[in-house]
Amino acid sequence: MNISEFLNHLNAGLFIKGGSEVHQYMSELSQEAMKITTELNSSYHTPKEICDIFSKLIGKPVDNTFRMFPPFYTDCGKNINIGKNVFINSCCCFQDQGGITIGDGTLIGHKAVFATLDHDFDPQKRQSMMPKPIVIGKNVWIGANVTVLGGVTIGENAIVAAGAVVTKDVLANSIVAGIPAKFIKWVDSKLEESE
Repeated sequence: MNISEFLNHLNAGLFIKGGSEVHQYMSELSQEAMKITTELNSSYHTPKEICDIFSKLIGKPVDNTFRMFPPFYTDCGKNINIGKNVFINSCCCFQDQGGITIGDGTLIGHKAVFATLDHDFDPQKRQSMMPKPIVIGKNVWIGANVTVLGGVTIGENAIVAAGAVVTKDVLANSIVAGIPAKFIKWVDSKLEESE
């Protein structure tokens, strides 16, 4: 198996059977990700060096406007897509096998968790997984300690309040909060008045 075949399998949303060739390849990528994130997290790096290390982690270049405050954690890295002017604060954890796409201008707070894999409910198949993507639109603000689950799309300009657990799609220009995250109001009060 190669990286292209692996990503095609995951991005098609296909089941990952525990112990299968796809699962074994995923474990190999995890080792590589741990090695690269250890490099990223173990000492000070300039913004340019962070861009270079993160590009190596995800297997494609990030824009030079990308900013991150390490540490950062992932068990894959190869299914992350980052837009321009994205900022990721410290201690974020991305489980990106199902795919994580982050739009231009997005801000991600401390300790955010993006989880794109679900395990099977059947205890006999618990080692098996189902990948589901996370898509973050442009100019989204995700607060500290937010958890976003697989299969979720967050629309552009949305705000996710600190500590929220996002289990379903978030409308563009909306503010959500709570566990599970629920609509609170529109980002622009003029939008709310027109409803």
